[in-house]
Amino acid sequence: MSSESLLERQRILLVTGMLGAGKTTALHELEDLGWEAIDNFPIRLLPRLIGREGERDSGAPPLAIGFDSRTRGFAPGAIIERVKQLDARPDLELSTLFLDCSDAELRRRFDETRRRHHLAHDVPVDVGISAERDLVAPLRRWADVLIDTTLFSPKELQQVIRQHFAGASQEPMTVTVLSFGFARGVPPAADLVFDMRFLDNPHWDPELRDYSGLDEPVGAHIQKDEGFAASFERIRDLLLDLLPRYAAQGKSYVNIAFGCTGGRHRSVFIAERMAAALREAGFSPTVLHRNLKSRTAELIEGSHRQ
Repeated sequence: MSSESLLERQRILLVTGMLGAGKTTALHELEDLGWEAIDNFPIRLLPRLIGREGERDSGAPPLAIGFDSRTRGFAPGAIIERVKQLDARPDLELSTLFLDCSDAELRRRFDETRRRHHLAHDVPVDVGISAERDLVAPLRRWADVLIDTTLFSPKELQQVIRQHFAGASQEPMTVTVLSFGFARGVPPAADLVFDMRFLDNPHWDPELRDYSGLDEPVGAHIQKDEGFAASFERIRDLLLDLLPRYAAQGKSYVNIAFGCTGGRHRSVFIAERMAAALREAGFSPTVLHRNLKSRTAELIEGSHRQ
């Protein structure tokens, strides 16, 4: 099969495992990665969901199907045979993820959430866990990927899911660089806020007052400040260190805000320069200037000396 035809195959991931092992967390993370996720889906209906060969939408996203021992028609042997038949289709690429966990940790999780195990109505939860483990054993042996979540926090499980299944479906982290005026409030959605009021204010130069941070004379004025170069480099290096770490933690949006008094000169220039530095490093930031076109910014600047 050519690489071109392989790329056109519908990617389908079956997500199953022990109750309490993290299936819901895994499906939510897959959804954040661009997968279409469906939970508690009867596998006998999977052919109907996918459609016949040649009828599938070629632009469909990868599909993650969650099911467990509570799902209607749960019969591991029959599920495996049905999936084998589907896997023989040239337009599909099926794989199975099994989430496991130690009996002791599962018991702790059930006790912590005060949930009943559906196979242990009038007996200790250990009995239900043991019965379930026997029931799902064929799926565990057959699965393409096995993840033991015994020692994982939900955040750690999310990271492991990203490592295994992000691939081409993962959307890049959205980075926004924003300028604003402190006198009109800090942007509520800002993740990182940098106060640029320590730099010399071009507003107090009559020849620069009517310009903005987008204009070369204002940029030249700001760059002459002895505090500019070293501070800019430190902030840039901090961002280049933090942004990959945010991405590794699965953060979808990072909003970086630079503020000055009115949001017209210093913050605008720094936001533009920082966005350019981030682009050079491989990011694709969007630049917004919240108060640049606001007439109020000029009045604010005139009433503050910073």
